[in-house]
Amino acid sequence: MREHALRLESKDDARRFHARMVNACIRAHAQATPLRPEQLHVAIIGAGATGVELAAELHRTTRQVVAYGLDRVDPDKDIKVSVIEAADRVLPALPPRLSQATADLLRQLGVDVHTGAKVAEVRSDRVCLADGRMFVAELVVWAAGVKAPDFLEDLAGLETNRINQLVVHPTLQTTRDENIFALGDCAACPWLGANGNVPPRAQAAHQQASHLFGQIRKRLAGKPLREYRYRDFGSLVSLGEFSTVGNMMGGLVGGNLMIEGRFARLMYVSLYKMHEVALHGVPKVTLDTLARMLTRRTEPHVKLH
Repeated sequence: MREHALRLESKDDARRFHARMVNACIRAHAQATPLRPEQLHVAIIGAGATGVELAAELHRTTRQVVAYGLDRVDPDKDIKVSVIEAADRVLPALPPRLSQATADLLRQLGVDVHTGAKVAEVRSDRVCLADGRMFVAELVVWAAGVKAPDFLEDLAGLETNRINQLVVHPTLQTTRDENIFALGDCAACPWLGANGNVPPRAQAAHQQASHLFGQIRKRLAGKPLREYRYRDFGSLVSLGEFSTVGNMMGGLVGGNLMIEGRFARLMYVSLYKMHEVALHGVPKVTLDTLARMLTRRTEPHVKLH
């Protein structure tokens, strides 16, 4: 995987994937010989939010690239996107009904969805499964799971788990040094009242940041610390311009409130803007949003350079 698969964990990763995708389309258009079996095939390993969002977005962007004069490439016949998931359904962290709705939409877009498929090996031109099946692919994207940076492993003797997360108490203090706190994706924090740890989601990091602000003040004042309790407000997955699915905490109806379509899309955009405001402030986000609204009709949707 490290040698042949692409990741989407940083801006550089996204630029690298973008360049390889565009170059693959241009090469296919320019070559005089027939396409090789793996050409213009993209295999996405992992059907969590990142994997399914990428699959839906690729259906749109690859067709936009081809529309820039690459008429020798047939997007319906030549371009193929496959999603490979080890669990028995896509979006395994979401309720089954939303997983099924997402899988149905992906298949309607022409995406091949393979669940219960464990990857054994990634080669330069194919993905090999544990059951012996193989999927040829020119581009392979690894979107299976979250792992903390390697430098956290055994950092200053602190306890870490198998994915390099710092193991912390419910107070967010590391287990081997009470003066060091950790939060977000790099922290393995117990989920009080549930099995396992707090999931690595933006809402968890946001909650922990607010909690930790008070914890540090209490620590400096010599006061007892409070335990962090994760509040799950639901999840939303955007499938580009096609749809949005998710579940929100429906306190008024009891349990989770399933949402799809335009309302879910509106909630997704609203939450995204809330995160932007938390990072950059209201004035900058307002100006950036207005600028995007004015320029989106004149700028190309996919850059070719």
